[in-house]
Amino acid sequence: MAAKKMRCGVAAVEALRAAGVSKVFGLMGSSTLEMYDALYDVKKDIEYIGVRHENCGMHMADAYGRVTQTPGVFICGQAGPGAANMVLGLAQAKFAYSPVVAITGLASTEHLGRDAFQEIDQHTLFLPVTKRVMTVPRPERIPEFILEAFRIANSGRRGPVVVNIPRDLFNHDIDADIPQRLNFDIRPPTADGATLDEIRKLILAAKKPVIHAGAGIKWSRASAKLAALAEKLQIPVTSSAGHADILPMDFKFHAAGVGPRGNPVASTLTRDADLIIALGTRLGFNTTFYKHTDISPTAKIIQVDIDAMALGRYFPTALAVTADAGAVIDGLMALMQPIAADAAPWRARNEDYFKARAALWAEREASGARSGTPMHPDVIYAEVRKAAPRNAIFTLDAGTTGFQATDQLPCYEAPALLTPLDCGMVGFSYSAAIGAKVAAPKRAVISLMGDGGFGMTMGEMTTAVASNIPAIGIVMDNGTWGSEIAYQRDFYQERYIGAHVHSPRFDEVMKLTGGNGYHPTAPGETADALRDALKDGKPAIIHVKIDPEATISFRKDALQKRA
Repeated sequence: MAAKKMRCGVAAVEALRAAGVSKVFGLMGSSTLEMYDALYDVKKDIEYIGVRHENCGMHMADAYGRVTQTPGVFICGQAGPGAANMVLGLAQAKFAYSPVVAITGLASTEHLGRDAFQEIDQHTLFLPVTKRVMTVPRPERIPEFILEAFRIANSGRRGPVVVNIPRDLFNHDIDADIPQRLNFDIRPPTADGATLDEIRKLILAAKKPVIHAGAGIKWSRASAKLAALAEKLQIPVTSSAGHADILPMDFKFHAAGVGPRGNPVASTLTRDADLIIALGTRLGFNTTFYKHTDISPTAKIIQVDIDAMALGRYFPTALAVTADAGAVIDGLMALMQPIAADAAPWRARNEDYFKARAALWAEREASGARSGTPMHPDVIYAEVRKAAPRNAIFTLDAGTTGFQATDQLPCYEAPALLTPLDCGMVGFSYSAAIGAKVAAPKRAVISLMGDGGFGMTMGEMTTAVASNIPAIGIVMDNGTWGSEIAYQRDFYQERYIGAHVHSPRFDEVMKLTGGNGYHPTAPGETADALRDALKDGKPAIIHVKIDPEATISFRKDALQKRA
């Protein structure tokens, strides 16, 4: 393609088009106005969604990247304070290994290092919270750096990349040679035949094997393959924290979450296993606390991960495989013979598991059928299970809401569950729901979060209304910072300070903003409100009071009972 003369702002936007970008989140500012002006001319090709805070915009781009498997894009209009506002959102994306490209302005080159107006050392600031930071040195390299950012963000173990562009570089015209469309798809690594055969031998020698799977299954889009493998081998599947959507909730071999954010049935499987086939998971903190509490200390572990650095990092492995989880499943499916249910060596274990799983869900349904007020969180989750469509995507916050909901939601079509994961960030859920809805407009997207977290991000209700993004937020209002008040109750003799939250009626605020608002006050009404919100197809908030006594202490490992 012959080089063309163009303004640098146009060249930056043409690089986005070459990367296949069709949606951009941003908060405008003077440092990147040339890019904004160029976006005006491509509105039919690239939709711009303006947000109210850079951190929230990063969460939207994060969720967009997780759902589409292509980098979510955020344009930060203002150098300095605007760029600094991205830090927490970038950290969140890094912990989740989400592909994100953030483009931000920088002080002019002639002012760098002079403590100029709004000058921050952005390169150093972003280093700990990104996969890569790139600062463009010359105007003609702007499109090159942007395209390289997309390649880095979406290759190997994905992550966020920041491109800093000094504002004066936009003032140039350059000869740009930008391709029409770049292909960033990279064939994932797989395991060789000898390795697959070793896995086969370990499975056939086991008495109580368990498949434990994580985010690598979703990134590989390998949920159907995993279900087929579980059926073929008659082996139950557990999931790592925040990834209960790796398989449909009603799939009989899906035990769901292990560990403190999971359930006792799944944890019993991994606690009693003699072989754990860990596919696409780091066996990280929120699943294991890096202890053998829910991971058998005598089990052999086969760990498969796309990142060699993750293998054997927290638990010793019998076999460590640097490969894509989906590709390894393909190899095992071709190599393993079907195991009949009545002939499986682990048949007795499976029968116990099926009974325990049925009892767990019966217990959950009974808890969700309570009639008192204020309502228990389990009532809300049960009503969501009744009213949400099968293709729904759910977003959660950190804290007690996310802790209690993590594998109670009706997830059927991965990706269907987006959580803060190891970043543990409160305030993620509603912004993530907006990003997920932009990524998957034909799927219902439902955010569940507490009143404290929603108060941090309530300004994004205006984003949803202004851009007509019909995400639905369910605000579970217990008037507290839930996890912390539980710690003060359980570990500090109910010496409450700073743990109570006063919130407005967020449903009424949403109505003032231009969306729909609902205020259920009795069991059964949350399901009705959710059905109405889904039917009406407008941005909506369902504000429901829940029992403040229903909070749970999570970090029992970090706190000790005081006399």
